[in-house]
Amino acid sequence: MQIEVSRDTFPLAQVFRISRGARTEAEVLTVHLQDGDVRAWGECVPYARYDETLDSVAAQIAALPPDITRKGLQELMPSGAGRNAVDCALWDLEAKKAGKRVWELAGLAAPKPEITAYTLSLDEPAAMEAQAAKNAFRPLLKIKLGTPDDMPRLEAVRRGAPASKIIVDANEGWSAEVYADLAPHLVRLGVALVEQPLPAGLDDALIGMERPVPVCADESCHDRASLAKLKGKYDVVNIKLDKTGGLTEALALREAALAEGYGIMVGCMVGSSLAMAPALLVAQGAMITDLDGPLLMAQDRETPLVYDAEGVHPSDATLWG
Repeated sequence: MQIEVSRDTFPLAQVFRISRGARTEAEVLTVHLQDGDVRAWGECVPYARYDETLDSVAAQIAALPPDITRKGLQELMPSGAGRNAVDCALWDLEAKKAGKRVWELAGLAAPKPEITAYTLSLDEPAAMEAQAAKNAFRPLLKIKLGTPDDMPRLEAVRRGAPASKIIVDANEGWSAEVYADLAPHLVRLGVALVEQPLPAGLDDALIGMERPVPVCADESCHDRASLAKLKGKYDVVNIKLDKTGGLTEALALREAALAEGYGIMVGCMVGSSLAMAPALLVAQGAMITDLDGPLLMAQDRETPLVYDAEGVHPSDATLWG
């Protein structure tokens, strides 16, 4: 089997800002597997927050033996972006060889469309209100926050989209004091969930703190090993394949988290439809689905996922799986 890695850049539809910075394009790594006449692929987004770069992740993948299997991959590579792309490519390869869909191989029910959140970038209140008004037809909006002065932004988005369900992502940008001050207003403004309000290393402050709306672990939850440190702090876990290291661990994390009583959110980095396709299998029946990467991009894969009023639809086999 041959393993190839390419770097692909997709322009974004507009500047995408979170509390840690802004960007105008999505840079991804695409893994291609060639086994005889069968060609398969997967995608990942290396993330600086987790000490990943395009170069470092490409080097991890290049070091893999050509006879790598999904089981062997779990032992050879740590959870993270590189393992994700290879794991998803191996699932795609298995499906194509078997003439079946990945969901069949994994013993899952046939997937259905899922309503996805649409993300509004961090900006000045007036700009965020305009973003909200433009997207007020969407049933679920996700607001990027994470500054000490986010109250005007919350108010502005609610004015712009009075009927939409809202979730908030602070991207570790709040202190315990800021979160405590904002929490009652989250209820007043109808916020359904707040994602990672405190830095992952400082989230013990959530223990014993009142949580009037569900609190979701993102940067604090990577794989099943993370669950032990979440007790008493979080109500929901955000499963992202670039954190779990692929579909294999994501499905296992979903099962383990549900068994421990957590709600499930399935999120993404800003990537193409190729990255969203396997994540949608994990998102079936989730409390929150946040797979809007392609909606934020000005360009996508040649066979993109379908997004419509029913949500994001499962991939065609010509894309993945």
